[in-house]
Amino acid sequence: MNTQELVKQYQEWELKLSAYTLALSTMGFDSRTIAPTNGSAYRNKRNAYLVGEYFSIVNDENILEVMKQLSTKEDLDEKTKRAINYRLADIAKINCIPKEEYVKYDELASISYDKWYEAKHNNDYALFEPYLKETILTKKRFLEYRNKNNALYNLALDDYEIGMTMEEYDEFFSLIKEKLVPLIHQISQKQDEVDTSFFNQKFDIEKQRIFMNQMMNYLGFTKDWGYLSESEHPFTSGFSINDVRITTRYIEDNLISSIFSIIHEIGHATYNHQIDERFDGTYLVDNITSGLHESQSRLFENYLGRSDAFWDNNYQTLQNLFPEQLKDVTQEMFVRAINASCPSLIRTEADELTYPIHIYIRYEMEKAIMDGSMTLEQLNEKWKDLYEENLGIRPDTDTDGILQDVHWSDGSFGYFPTYALGSAYAAQFYQAMRKDIDVDDCLRNNNFNAIKLWLKEHIHKDGGLLTPKEVLLRATNEPFNPNYYIDYLTNKYKKLYNID
Repeated sequence: MNTQELVKQYQEWELKLSAYTLALSTMGFDSRTIAPTNGSAYRNKRNAYLVGEYFSIVNDENILEVMKQLSTKEDLDEKTKRAINYRLADIAKINCIPKEEYVKYDELASISYDKWYEAKHNNDYALFEPYLKETILTKKRFLEYRNKNNALYNLALDDYEIGMTMEEYDEFFSLIKEKLVPLIHQISQKQDEVDTSFFNQKFDIEKQRIFMNQMMNYLGFTKDWGYLSESEHPFTSGFSINDVRITTRYIEDNLISSIFSIIHEIGHATYNHQIDERFDGTYLVDNITSGLHESQSRLFENYLGRSDAFWDNNYQTLQNLFPEQLKDVTQEMFVRAINASCPSLIRTEADELTYPIHIYIRYEMEKAIMDGSMTLEQLNEKWKDLYEENLGIRPDTDTDGILQDVHWSDGSFGYFPTYALGSAYAAQFYQAMRKDIDVDDCLRNNNFNAIKLWLKEHIHKDGGLLTPKEVLLRATNEPFNPNYYIDYLTNKYKKLYNID
């Protein structure tokens, strides 16, 4: 069979697979946003059935042979060949798992999410604990199916960021602790330098929604390709390049929570939307590493969204919507307040400086879970101990502690470290972008499109075609250098808190 005929078979299979992916993604998005809670058992069963069908399609021996043949064809274009090799590598991670176990795990993940949600709202970890334990044991068994001779956590880390290992993350987090923890301690003694008291008020949720619509337009997140909903934990779902959906959560006494969660998710969404259209429906849209994706959400949220130039275009609107709460708050005061640093319990509400410590805590927890050095009965207390040890604060509720994040409910072990890694990637991208365009001028003069075009050309357009190392080299002309991140945070917070 010639290359053209093999490609045709591969493309027909990929279309079928993308149809199942779209159906499952739609059901997943609905279940976490608009679907009635009492219908979850019915949905979970049907979702698991579709996952089983998807599993069979993915592991079709005929198409696996087609892909293996294509991967050796000299007349196949390099982009298609690379996409096929990525696909084969990922299929190898699941075709060692018995189908019935794979389907059962999907249903467990759905039920586990429901129990996590219930436990969080009832501040009762005991409701979630047995499901989390079962999820962990199943996840570890699946990793052992793949390669029981390799460290399980290394396999999990590689799932989210190709090539990353515990050795590399240990070095990365050691640098963060060495350079940033002393600064965090210094700032903890200078809390009077930045006034955040005006945030301790009620901000009408309907008015928050009005502001979000204005801000989304400013960021170029428009209704012809993007959609905003609400969920317990903000997330992004990319159904296709021109159908990307995000969620947020509005909190009456926490104005900036929804603001920065939306900016964060629009960073993810913009990445999905700006991939070259010829890759739509292919694996090159789906296999972008989590570190690269988080680099864009963190770039939007922090490097752009917390800058003074960003608020030149947005603060007056916010102040007009909340005249009573913000009438005596200047833009300078507001920008200083949204950048304030103070150890807190909730990762998603954390400031830039303490944020990587939240991730370090989760990283250490996941390592211990995967190597068995911590029993599953110790999880809740260990979480509290690590917060007290690293940030000097201890959760007194499960909701503010181990139940705050959704990620473990579906077994996403290895994902958390990419938040910190992505933040560090973002610092390097940000410096490179500033060399090419006047970022502050773009933000001040409502020209966010120029920023998006730079990101598309240097990072977004090829989707998952390039590895993180290749993307960093193309965008910044140098390999990954975490010191950009350390220097950015050190300089910013020393200036903000008047530290020499």
